[in-house]
Amino acid sequence: MPAPGTGRIERFWSDFTSFALSDNLLKVAVAFVLGAAMTGLTTALVASFITPLIAAIAGRPSFSDLTFTVNGAAFRDGDFPNALISFLLIALVLFLLVKAALPMMGEKAEKRACDHCTEDVSIAATRCTRCAPGVNEPGSAPPTMLSGSWSRSHPRS
Repeated sequence: MPAPGTGRIERFWSDFTSFALSDNLLKVAVAFVLGAAMTGLTTALVASFITPLIAAIAGRPSFSDLTFTVNGAAFRDGDFPNALISFLLIALVLFLLVKAALPMMGEKAEKRACDHCTEDVSIAATRCTRCAPGVNEPGSAPPTMLSGSWSRSHPRS
């Protein structure tokens, strides 16, 4: 005779393992680790090369010693330019990666134009919310005025 509650534990464990080993979670985990590694690499690039280059052009040997004083309190703001440049570079690289990856992933458009009024409708839509006639399958010919379906259901502009 099984111990009371073992069915719940087995179901819980089964649910947990299917969640923990799902494709989406693994993809997010890999992306997180790669993002952390990229952040470290970009921060090193900015601190070692880009900021000193900007500082040399601007005539300062380093941004790290930049400070300002208010009522005797010194604020060290030299690390802010490094952090800002790092953020902008990471955002740019991520933008370019996503832009390059979408065509390779075969992403399909989620919207298409209505055959009658060219309003954007969902790919799965069967009726347009703007003009109300049925929407044809992508690539099929729209109804003509002679068939009567367009003239009865399409509002006059």
